[in-house]
Amino acid sequence: MLRRLLLTLILGASTRLAADPVYLFTYFTKNGEDGLHLAWSEDGYKWQALNEGRSLLAPLIGSKEKLMRDPCVVRGPDGTYHLVWTSGWWERGIGYASTKDFITWSDQKEIPVMAHEPTARNSWAPEIVYDEAKGEFLIFWATTIRGRFPATSGASEDDLNHRMYGTTTKDFVTFTPTALFYDPGFNCIDATFLQADGKRWLVIKDETKFPTPAKNLRIGPAGSLRGPFGPLSAPFSPPGLWVEGPTAVKIGDEYLVYFDAYTQKHYSAMRSRDLVNWEQIPAGELHFPFEGTPERMRHGTVIEVPRALIERLRSATPPHAPQNP
Repeated sequence: MLRRLLLTLILGASTRLAADPVYLFTYFTKNGEDGLHLAWSEDGYKWQALNEGRSLLAPLIGSKEKLMRDPCVVRGPDGTYHLVWTSGWWERGIGYASTKDFITWSDQKEIPVMAHEPTARNSWAPEIVYDEAKGEFLIFWATTIRGRFPATSGASEDDLNHRMYGTTTKDFVTFTPTALFYDPGFNCIDATFLQADGKRWLVIKDETKFPTPAKNLRIGPAGSLRGPFGPLSAPFSPPGLWVEGPTAVKIGDEYLVYFDAYTQKHYSAMRSRDLVNWEQIPAGELHFPFEGTPERMRHGTVIEVPRALIERLRSATPPHAPQNP
């Protein structure tokens, strides 16, 4: 009887551990030349590299550089994970691949999101979300099109003047025509959604450099994944610190927004309990793999995943992804 009870308790604990959600961070290193990197955490504070910090997917998409920067992933309703990324600094398309386990991948493909705009200069930091109400995926990214939005021309480096554009798909074969997704009235990049408690907020980077640098994060309510978008807050990232690549999640009672303090070459995060009052999490409370080295984490995405996925990744031996050709 005692042996049976112990076995029941052990099996019950194993089942709970398998179902217990943990957190996965997709990211890139250096310039994105070697591909996709992963880290995981139980609490959102202490992150551990997977695959010994090596890339799990080498980039093959891009007419010029073949990079994998800003990897963003979402889990579809059938359990498939869909990944999009910036395939180069000056590309008019983005990269896409899918997987069930982050070990075996579909063929990579280019989504030519701005191919119809001959003066589009780039397609940066695509984000992907699943719209349950419409049963489709929404992809959005930042692009500068020469001559557009003249009121903010010259507001950033290299005469870049971004707005957010978007497209939708149900099957990653056909896509709706690219359209303007979000224009806050200033040069912006790196938009991402925070979805929690049945509500949505849009987090975005103000990319303005001239005449007064912004380079900060702001947040505003979103009626849906397509708006309407409410007024943005004042900047909530640390004053004077240039940041990029926000990714947001709610863990317990806290809203966490991670960001890359790229000029200081380190990762950090803000936390809040009400989306109004924010504080930067002290460095001693956070751990990111390879901080202070060239292999440090760069702009990625945090999502909740089943613990079983992480356990499989930890026990498997994924191949070391080769350098792109």
